[in-house]
Amino acid sequence: MSEEKELKQYATNHYSHYPSGEYPSYLAYGFRPMFLLLAPYIVISIILWSFAFAGYINLSFVSDPLTWHMYEMLYGIGIAGIIAFFLTGAPELFPGTVPIVGRHLGTIIIIWLLGRISFWFMDYINIYIVMILNILPLIWIIALVFKPVVLDPKRRHLSLAFALLILLGIQIFFFLSVLGKIEVSTKDILILALGAFTVLEILALRRINMEAINELLEYEDIDETFYSRAPRYNLAIFCVSLYTILEFLYPDNSILAYIAFASAAAILGIINDFVLKDNNILFKPFVIYMISILVLMACGYGFIGYDYINVEVYMLNHFRHFLTTGVFGLVFYIVMIIISTIHTGRHLFSNFWIALGVVLIIVSTFIRSFIPYYQEYMIEAYIISSILWAMPFIFYMKIFFPFLMNKRADGIPG
Repeated sequence: MSEEKELKQYATNHYSHYPSGEYPSYLAYGFRPMFLLLAPYIVISIILWSFAFAGYINLSFVSDPLTWHMYEMLYGIGIAGIIAFFLTGAPELFPGTVPIVGRHLGTIIIIWLLGRISFWFMDYINIYIVMILNILPLIWIIALVFKPVVLDPKRRHLSLAFALLILLGIQIFFFLSVLGKIEVSTKDILILALGAFTVLEILALRRINMEAINELLEYEDIDETFYSRAPRYNLAIFCVSLYTILEFLYPDNSILAYIAFASAAAILGIINDFVLKDNNILFKPFVIYMISILVLMACGYGFIGYDYINVEVYMLNHFRHFLTTGVFGLVFYIVMIIISTIHTGRHLFSNFWIALGVVLIIVSTFIRSFIPYYQEYMIEAYIISSILWAMPFIFYMKIFFPFLMNKRADGIPG
């Protein structure tokens, strides 16, 4: 049996391991409480940052607002996504894994919340406590997947485990910098983390694309199977990893331009997966959404490569917004929609508000990425782009919170 067929079979069988007993809907599966908290947290964080950056409010509890913003957008939100993805996906990826629900699940969510609060008020809390609260969720997820990864004779998900270990190492590296134990800037470390998160996103997208697109094909009675081709993803991961490492070690080396271009080309190559032999699915809503993620990711590395060979305007850090505002935002938005739909017993659907959310994230990305070309309107651009970026997650709350707060539509536990 192929890996793709096995994954599809696990997706329908893993509920047989669901713990006995009654649990409130918001603690009935890992994605539920995480998404209930994450959507408003995303909105609050980005609005606070934009108005603080504009000087309209004062984040007096944060001594370094830029580091706070970068860390929260990467690790604060990123770890929440990791928790939701692995708590939801582990029973599918690793057959026999018992879903984490109820009080155990609530404990993990509380630790994540305490990590967010502690980081916000890091100036008033012992930094070691802040570090422990922030790294605990990643350590817990790694412990959750370690045994099934090692016991799997095919080592199918070893790459996910490695990605988590690397992100944990970079996170510890970051806190050692904050503590003054190493002389590396926190900004450089967080840029390194962005590359690691991008690799994890590519790994996750391979699995999510396969689940979501095959669900869509089955619902529309299309007798064809979508496959995420490993070589295409592996090439993209190799190029992105190489660029990330070399940029950290040799940030001014001109060779980075060509590696960035190679990364963009490799990422665009993944889109070939969506060209099926007998059916045209390129213009179906969720296919367009998933392709948009890859296009924004390719734009990010393509424009970064262009910046290295463009001596007139230095826009490197602004072009990174393709990877943060664009890819990070769109990945979370689309994946939250897919999981909140499929794993509450419903078929994937799209509507005007979901599509508008995708458009707003893309528009917000371009506004923020090209700010140096209209510097005189920088403050207005940051505020407008932040509001546009936050709106899709407000749409998400309106549409999907009722799904998260109620039992599965098909009556299956979870």
